[in-house]
Amino acid sequence: MLTDCHAHLYLKEFDHDFSQVLDRAAHAGIDRMVNAAIDIASSRKVIDMATAFPPLYAAIGIHPNSLDALPAGYMDRLEQMAAEPEVVAIGEIGLDYYLGAEHKEAQMALFKNQLDLAGSMGLPVILHCRDAEDDMQALLADWISRTPPCRGKWRGIRHCFNADLPTAGFYIDAGFMLSFGGYIGYPSSTGLRRTVEQIPIEAILLETDCPYLPPQEFRRKRNEPAYLAFTARVMAEVKGMAYRDTARITTANAGILFNFEPA
Repeated sequence: MLTDCHAHLYLKEFDHDFSQVLDRAAHAGIDRMVNAAIDIASSRKVIDMATAFPPLYAAIGIHPNSLDALPAGYMDRLEQMAAEPEVVAIGEIGLDYYLGAEHKEAQMALFKNQLDLAGSMGLPVILHCRDAEDDMQALLADWISRTPPCRGKWRGIRHCFNADLPTAGFYIDAGFMLSFGGYIGYPSSTGLRRTVEQIPIEAILLETDCPYLPPQEFRRKRNEPAYLAFTARVMAEVKGMAYRDTARITTANAGILFNFEPA
């Protein structure tokens, strides 16, 4: 069995065949999927989907690129939703300066508010970071200094990790597991695979980030949870492990972080 730690199954790309997507995931051995929101509307939607479809779990939050559409009272609404039993994490949240840093201060304020919500609710966080590593690490260091971890030593996930080994060390030491998707099998990811070789398997999670970033076998196609098995095979090869052991350990890691009941 495998856990997809980061998917966006509420997006329109899945409207026409959602039931078949879940069927294919089950057939591929994907027994749990964390549906990560990006704004208030999708936060409500992932909770409703988790209620209706038991393999799904909800992560709620506001992505930094959703900053321009913040509704009034957004933090109160997030706090109310965070108390619902289907919610297993606050995310996807973070910083993204890819298109410029003109909204840097507003992104940082939004991120800090959501970190504090996660801390108050005892929930892990799912982190998004693009072109903002220094600010991300500084804000996390401040939050960590005043917030206990929620799951043993673990505080959350650095989603779609693709940085170097020292950066990986920062996150693991700070209590964040590192989540990898189909891109680890891309021909351009040789350096990343060398980094993954040196990361302890106990800190590794698997994700699709679907409908984005499909494995090499499905490039230029929509990604979906069933394809996580291909990523698990690449991870097993990189770590020099049996596929079964890779699946077992990464699934156990997800269970620890998200407080899942044993399968």
